[in-house]
Formats: sequence, C-alpha cells, structure tokens
Amino acid sequence: MEKLFVTGGKPLSGTVKIVGAKNAASKMIITSLLTDEEVILHNVPLQKESEIAREIIEMVGAKTSLHDHTLTLRSERVDASSVKKLSRKNRLSILAVAPLLHRVGEAEVPLPEGDRIGPRPVDFHVEALKKMGAKVEDQEDCYKMSAPNGLTGALIELPYPSVGATETILYAAVLAKGRTVIKNAAIEPEIISLIMMLQKMGAIIERGAGRDIEIIGVEKLHGCIHTILPDRLEAASYACIALATRGEIFCEGAGHSSMITFLNAIRMAGGEYEVSEDGILFKGSGKYKGLQLETEPHPGFATDWQQPFVVVLTLADGTSVVHETVYQERFGYTKVLNEMGADISLFNNCLGELPCRFKDQNFKHSAVIKGPSKLKATKMTVPDIRAGLAYVAAALAAEGTSEIDGVEHLERGYEDLYGKLASIGADIRVE
Repeated sequence: MEKLFVTGGKPLSGTVKIVGAKNAASKMIITSLLTDEEVILHNVPLQKESEIAREIIEMVGAKTSLHDHTLTLRSERVDASSVKKLSRKNRLSILAVAPLLHRVGEAEVPLPEGDRIGPRPVDFHVEALKKMGAKVEDQEDCYKMSAPNGLTGALIELPYPSVGATETILYAAVLAKGRTVIKNAAIEPEIISLIMMLQKMGAIIERGAGRDIEIIGVEKLHGCIHTILPDRLEAASYACIALATRGEIFCEGAGHSSMITFLNAIRMAGGEYEVSEDGILFKGSGKYKGLQLETEPHPGFATDWQQPFVVVLTLADGTSVVHETVYQERFGYTKVLNEMGADISLFNNCLGELPCRFKDQNFKHSAVIKGPSKLKATKMTVPDIRAGLAYVAAALAAEGTSEIDGVEHLERGYEDLYGKLASIGADIRVE
C-alpha cells in the first residue's frame, strides 16, 4: 500500500485549478442510464469516484469513452441479466436503482458502504421507491427491487434533506407516471446542477418555495451535453491549506455563489480572500480567532468543509465550538490532531442553536477547540476523504515529516492532489 510523506512548516503559494465537482460528476454519470441516447459530460474530475460510477454503468451495458476531461456515455441497451453485477459495495450503487427500474423493470444492488463517518442509511431511498410503486425484497446483503407496472408519481416528504435520497426521487420521478412532489428536498448546488441536466434531457422539474421540488413525469428522455460545476469542496480544501500554512493559494475556477457561507467563516476567523471572475484567492494570516460553527445542509456550512476548517481553528487564538448536525461520528479524526498537539474535546451535547437529530443521543458530535496549538508531525491513517484532507493540511502546517497511509480515500476524492500540492511548494512524496 502506498504511503504519503509530508514535511510541513512552510507557507504554500501558487495556483491550483479546481476541477468538476466529485459529488456532481458521479451522479451525472449514473444519470446517463435514464436515456438510450448519447450523453456528453465536460469538466469530469479524474479520480476514483468517477471511475466507480463509470464502472457501474458499464456493468449494465453502457459504452463510455474518456478524452481529457470529457466523458461520452451511451446506454443504448441495458442488459437485464447484467443488473445483478452491481456488486461493488459503494453508496453510488443505490442511485442506479431508479434508472434501472425504468429501463429494465428490475434492479439488485448490495447494501452500500461509505466512509467511516457514521451510517449512510438507504431507508429514505427505499421508502420513496416503495411509495412510487416499486416492490422491494430486503435480503441479508442486498436489495432486490422491481417495478413491473412502472413507477407512479407521489407526494414524498423526506425526514431529512438527504442529497442521495433527493437524487433517487428525481431519477424515479422524471419518467414516472404523473406528478411527484418532494418536500424537504436537498438543494445543494450539485442537486440544482443535476436538475438543470435533467431539464436538458427533457424532464419537467419545478423548484418551489423553500425545499419543495415538483416533477411531472415524461415518457422519454433524450441525450444532452452538460458541463459539471466547479468542486466547492476541493476549493475549500485548498483554502484551508492556504490558511493553515499561512500562504496564498489562488483557486482557479472556484465559484463564489456556492461558497458564500464558507467565505463568511474564513473572514470571521481572520483569514482573507479575494473573489475575481476566474476564481478566488485565499490568503493566510499571522493570527486567527476562534469562532462558533454549525454544519447543516446547504445553504449552511457544509459538513465536508468541517474537517479541514477545524485544522485552521487549532491555530486560532481562543476557543472555537463546532456543532456537527449532519454525520454523528464525523469527529473521529480529531484524535490524530490531538496527537499532533491540538487541544480538541468532544461532547455528546448539542453545543449550538440549530435543531439537531442527534440531541440526547450518545454521539460525540460537538467539538471544543482551544488554541493556538503548535502542531507536530506524526503517523496517521486516513479514515475518509475529508478527514484525510484535514490530515494533509495539518501535516503541511506541522513541524517535521508526517507519514500518512490509507491514501486511497484521498485518491477517490481529489484529482492529482499530490501534483497540485507539489506545484505550490509542498514537500510531499509517495512511496
């Protein structure tokens, strides 16, 4: 297994190009199953998550070709006998169910596994599909689903604005009979971009007030050409590295509108940024100040911004409080930061003002960070994508050389991370 060695203690400066959003690209690759015509995606990020999505659709008969960052896909025929091939235990598999129900009337997918940040239950997906007419057999290691009479529109109110469940319902509704209304839907930028892609394909989708989305099913979708929006999570990652190393990093292509909440947190902590037409420049500071943060669904502070931003808060004067309301076990990575010299305490209490579904449960989902801390190098194992980026940011800010394994998580979420870091002055090597 590869290991990453990072020697920190110096500011990083330069330009990195922000690629297409991982959390949009993989879903849009799955979206191509909804039509038998050609779909062309531009600005596709070249990392393992995209490869997994491509593998999933190829398993059931799709033809794909990649040229630079443009991916051409066509699912002219979906082989019903190949549906059972969705055997990779990845959370993307569940998203293929609705398209397969439309195309061949059945699907069999494994119970998905995710990063070690808490369960990612598929109950919301399954219950929505049942409500729309799917028959579901819940077996020990997989779901068998069928829709012999097709899917029918329904009123679906999500208990939580789940991104994945919203995507599943959109896939199911665009070709279902009649009208579907999603209440309490996710409205992340990646969801809005998916809606735009589906509209290009011939879908009828209306965003209502708040978190309501209405879909009128159509008989057929056609192909389209769509450009994947910039990855706001990648941009935030490099922003945190700029602040943690007290450097200056220009994120070429980073979008302003999708990062408003993050930019406010940067400014409140004492960092600096400059927005231009072609990206955002993030500047570190000699002194940061503690603040209070709560993660929540968009347009709030994204849970995937939390881990690398906590690294910055370990360097801030005073006390910071971070309340995680999205994933109940997302603070596991802080043990390593404490080994590096940080002072982070975890609590079961909801240390914030937002309604929290983890209230009165035994989950350490609030963190109190006291700083400033002087970080030192250590050995660490990456548990998930964003925690891994936090480890890299901490290693780049620390004195000495850190050894990081489990780097396959980083490679699943970031295109050319090591090359980009080296280009802006990081002392980094893979062995």
